[in-house]
Amino acid sequence: MTSTLAPPTADRAAPSRASDAVRRRTRVLALPEARWATAATVFFLLALPLQLTGAPAWAWGPLYALSYATGGWEPGWAGLQALKEKTLDVDLLMIVAALGAASIGQVMDGALLIVIFATSGALEALATARTADSVRGLLDLAPETATRVADEGSEATVAVEDLSVGDTILVRPGERIGADGRVLDGASDVDQATITGEPLPVTKEKGDEVFAGTLNGTGALRVRVERDASDTVIARIVRMVEEASETKAPTQLFIEKVEQRYSLGMVAATLAVFLVPLAFGANLTDSLLRAMTFMIVASPCAVVLATMPPLLSAIANAGRHGVLVKSAVVMERLGQVDAVALDKTGTLTEGTPRVTDIRPFPGSGRDEGELLALAAAAENPSEHPLARAVVAAARERGLALAPAEDFDSTPGVGVTATVDGRAVTVGAPARLLNEATDAASARAAVLAGELEEGGRTAVLITVDGAPAGVLGIADRLRPDARETVASLASLTGTAPLLLTGDNPRAAARLAAEVGIEDVRAGLLPEHKVRAVRELEDGGRRVMVVGDGVNDAPALAAAHTGVAMGRAGSDLALETADAVIVRDELATVPAVIALSRRARKLVVQNLVVAGVFIAVLVVWDLAGHLPLPLGVAGHEGSTVIVGLNGLRLLRESAWRRAAE
Repeated sequence: MTSTLAPPTADRAAPSRASDAVRRRTRVLALPEARWATAATVFFLLALPLQLTGAPAWAWGPLYALSYATGGWEPGWAGLQALKEKTLDVDLLMIVAALGAASIGQVMDGALLIVIFATSGALEALATARTADSVRGLLDLAPETATRVADEGSEATVAVEDLSVGDTILVRPGERIGADGRVLDGASDVDQATITGEPLPVTKEKGDEVFAGTLNGTGALRVRVERDASDTVIARIVRMVEEASETKAPTQLFIEKVEQRYSLGMVAATLAVFLVPLAFGANLTDSLLRAMTFMIVASPCAVVLATMPPLLSAIANAGRHGVLVKSAVVMERLGQVDAVALDKTGTLTEGTPRVTDIRPFPGSGRDEGELLALAAAAENPSEHPLARAVVAAARERGLALAPAEDFDSTPGVGVTATVDGRAVTVGAPARLLNEATDAASARAAVLAGELEEGGRTAVLITVDGAPAGVLGIADRLRPDARETVASLASLTGTAPLLLTGDNPRAAARLAAEVGIEDVRAGLLPEHKVRAVRELEDGGRRVMVVGDGVNDAPALAAAHTGVAMGRAGSDLALETADAVIVRDELATVPAVIALSRRARKLVVQNLVVAGVFIAVLVVWDLAGHLPLPLGVAGHEGSTVIVGLNGLRLLRESAWRRAAE
């Protein structure tokens, strides 16, 4: 066990690099869709109070006109382009509906429709741009240069793109590894959480594989390059995210799936209502009035509102409870999930190692507090995650730590220090015991083996060369993990599965604790994607819940991806369809249940809207429906379905979902 993961030069630069990445993120107003939507909203907000306070039409009319123009020209143009391809899409339909509303005096309603539509398009464009930003930012994890070692021993700094398979590179303490390869010489602990998701650094020695972009600890490594820069694991993650985002089948809201047929049918029917009576000698004005009334009562406004208010209300309610759902399409998709794949580290667990066991040897004469205080005092100068866990455990108990003298660390082994005049060693049992055959060492080996069999990392403490006790360190399970797994199993009808890059033993232990039977451990990012696609090929709609860079390809490939917000990587947060902002795992089944409730309300609203449309259309065709009454009926149905959808804004809706 390497006890020091000192933050050297390369790591110290990480904050500035991160800030550079933030500066490279696409600004909202850099997108034309956002600028036009903002302009439309501003003009609308200027016009609305003038109209409501009784100002003359010349004061607010031009402002509404500007709102129509700025917010409607882009979707209108897109609709016309689609029309050239013999497709009638929702862009053109909504613009026509807005202009139709204005033509009968409903100027404010039409402008509001334009603003909502333009804002929706801007948010979609922003989400796409931010995802692209995060994919590009992922490449910052890999260093731009590496130290290449020639056969005669000379060193040269070269760009990682210039490295070839078979080259040897030197990775100094604290540097990021520049290429995928295999260790030729040296020993160190490497933090490879970005690739495998393992919560603790992994000891690397001769013959072990290392990955580009992972962070070296305190030892120096000589690595033989085994993959080109374009084929490293980190580069493949970038490609997988991009490909999954591009090839993921485009999804639509339910109402948009019938948009083509309904739109074409409505246009054809309106023309028929106008032209057929004319052919039989009807009055032009009467035919035009009847056709206009038909177009209004048959227009899909109520149908569109039947879908959006429940989904938007569910999004707002989920947001209040710490779940950011990125779009109405995502909210609808959440309710379709019938299989869930969970990451381990940072998702089911907190992602931070903690001391779980303190086992002093009976013959050592020390209790748990004394053993922990000695170990923490020796580890205090170290910045290794295991050392930080030991020191944190001692401080939680209020233990006083004596100063450590003559501190030294050996990569892959542990630390030594003098504490109160005694030589204390803290490190990996297998290395410290080595070939010792005395009874105390044998007892220490057995105890360490028991802890490791239980999925914990064992840490041996020796005092003046004699074993004094063993600590067990593990990533702590989230308090709500068991209940969440049970709730997800109940909702989907099948138990979740565990997809993790961590070692099989630790994964199996945690899975047993939370009630998961299907465990797939030791996975690289492409293996997670393969597992998700296997499930989806079997007809399952898979939700993936994760937090790391290594989870991003699976999040992108899944039917729905959910990221843990607090510790989640930028790439995972941008790739996911929804984000658990407060890291409350129990909100995952709650938001699925809320989505299903929203889908039920959508069906109710569609029935209500359909009944209104059918009654008004039959009235207009079979009798004489006055235009004002047709408008009133149409607007009345819109209000009813809108208010019905807003029921999901209530706190009780979330409580029922959470239960």
